[in-house]
Amino acid sequence: MPTWLRYFFDLVLVLTAKEIKVRYKSSILGYIWSIALPLSFACAFYIAFKVVMRVKMDNYALFLICGLFPWQWFSNSINAAPMILLGNSSIIKKVRFPRAAVCMAMVLNDGVHFLLSVPVIALFLYGHGMTPAWSWLYGLPLLFLIQFGFTYGLVLIIAAVNLFFRDMERLIAVCMTLLFYFTPIIYAEDMIPQQYQYLIALNPLAPLMVAWRTLFLQGTLPLGYVLSSLVWSVALTVAGGWIFRRLSPRFAEVL
Repeated sequence: MPTWLRYFFDLVLVLTAKEIKVRYKSSILGYIWSIALPLSFACAFYIAFKVVMRVKMDNYALFLICGLFPWQWFSNSINAAPMILLGNSSIIKKVRFPRAAVCMAMVLNDGVHFLLSVPVIALFLYGHGMTPAWSWLYGLPLLFLIQFGFTYGLVLIIAAVNLFFRDMERLIAVCMTLLFYFTPIIYAEDMIPQQYQYLIALNPLAPLMVAWRTLFLQGTLPLGYVLSSLVWSVALTVAGGWIFRRLSPRFAEVL
C-alpha cells in the first residue's frame, strides 16, 4: 500500500475514534441513544399505519425496523454534511491534511453505529419467530460498502458546495424529508401502483433500502437492486471525489 494511502486511512481511523469518544463522552445511556431515534420513529409509524389506518401487512413493526435503521445512517451523515467542514474550520486552516478524511470519518462513524444496531434487528427477528440468515455474513459487508460509498460521495459534494452556497443546509433538510417519503421505507415497493413503479428506478436510494430490508427479512440479496445500488455508489464516489478536489483549493478563501 502506498505511504500516502496508508497515512490517509490511519488519519480516518483516528478521526473516527475521536468522533465515537466525543459522542459517548459523559453520556450515561450511550449505546441506547444510537437506536432510540429509529425505534421511536418505528413506534410512531406503527401506531399511525397499523393501529389507526390498519395497513394490511404482517410483521409491520419488524418491516419498519429493517428499513429505518439503514435510513438513519444515511440521514445522519447527509444532514451533518453541510456543516462538517465549517465545524472543523480551525483544524483545516492550521493543519495540512487530506480534507476528505474528515468527511470519511463522519460517514464511517455513523456506519459503525448502524452496525451496532444490527443485533437489535436480530432480536426483533427472534421476537417474530424468525432467525438471521447465513447470507448476512456476506450480505452485510457488501451492502455496508455500497451504502458507505453512496453516502460518502454525497457527503463530499454537499460539504464542498455548502462552503460556496450556504443555503445548502436548508435545502438538504427539505430534500431529505421528501426523499424519506418517496423511498419505500414505511411502505413496501409492491404497494406502489404499477404505473408509478418506474419512480423506484429514478430514486437512487430506493434499491439500496429495498436490498437491506430483503436481506434482513428474507435472507436474500435481490441482484437487480444490488447492482443498481452498486452503480450509483461508484458513480457518486467518483463524482464526489472529483468535485471535492476541484473546489478544495478555494476552501481557505471561504472558511
